[in-house]
Amino acid sequence: MSNPIPNAPGRVPAAPLPPVAAAPPAKRIVELDVLRGFALCGILLVNIPPMMHMDRTVDYQVLPVPHVFDMFVQQRFFPVFSLLFGVGFGLFLASAGQRSAHPRVVFLRRLVVLAGFGIVHQFLQPGEALLPYAILGLVVLLPMSFLPWWANLPIGAALIAASTTFASGGISLVPGMMLTGFALAQSGLPATLHRRGGQIAIVFAVAVVASAGFLVLQEQNPLSAGFTHSSAAAGLFMAIAYATGLLLLMRTPARRALSAVLEPLGRMALTNYVTATLLVLLLGPLVGLWESAAWDTLIALAAGILVVQIVWSRLWLAHFRYGPLEWVWRCATWWSIVPNRRVTA
Repeated sequence: MSNPIPNAPGRVPAAPLPPVAAAPPAKRIVELDVLRGFALCGILLVNIPPMMHMDRTVDYQVLPVPHVFDMFVQQRFFPVFSLLFGVGFGLFLASAGQRSAHPRVVFLRRLVVLAGFGIVHQFLQPGEALLPYAILGLVVLLPMSFLPWWANLPIGAALIAASTTFASGGISLVPGMMLTGFALAQSGLPATLHRRGGQIAIVFAVAVVASAGFLVLQEQNPLSAGFTHSSAAAGLFMAIAYATGLLLLMRTPARRALSAVLEPLGRMALTNYVTATLLVLLLGPLVGLWESAAWDTLIALAAGILVVQIVWSRLWLAHFRYGPLEWVWRCATWWSIVPNRRVTA
């Protein structure tokens, strides 16, 4: 249908579109925020030891706490975080398509801004995740956004299988996880999580059995955990088990407590990820973590940081729609000042 001629006789001029900054924020999916907050908890535990150059072995034996971390934490949380970044990018591109004539240009700007955050964060924490996520978004997600979900999903799964089989996971797992999450967002699945209890339970059961088997294999060589195919597979399946298990708990009366604790943490994931680095660099040496084997102190520090971030996130979001860095990211993405303060009656 052709566009009406402006000011034609008998026609009422169309009202101008509101500016992008005035558009209401998209409805958030609580389950995704809870998963994101949960992933942040594990990532903090993983990030502190290399930042503080902590010892994990004595006389060629893995210390007890690092051993537990190898079994239940290392490589178990960053796959969830990577998947969720892909989901977030997919949801953003869909939203941008409704608000801009050039959604991929907006998406490109969003990735460039994230890369800027990552470059700055690299000076504080070499090996951080934001810059790789931005680069992989540019190299993988942007071109693959022209394909439908049913093409991207098997490609993402193939990349995950290749990483686990040939590269023992690690950073090589990220492209596949991000593309898989992007494809899931394209398919519309995240918005229907609350209706998929049976399917989630089946995936959870399969992941638990598979992760248990690969964990037994990983334990055959504990000194090489994180560098073998079995530990990569164990990490991947345990990440799936953690995520689906949490989604199942969100269908029980525990949902209210989980949401109260993890949702604010996840809604301000970027801010909390970066500020956790600052807090670790500031407090870690003060409590004796630098080049030490004080793993019990590490757990106490991580717990303290998370408690502070949960409380501060809840207080902040009571007055603002977005976290501080999330707001800067959104403004730079849309090249406009986005309203942030909540309007109270």
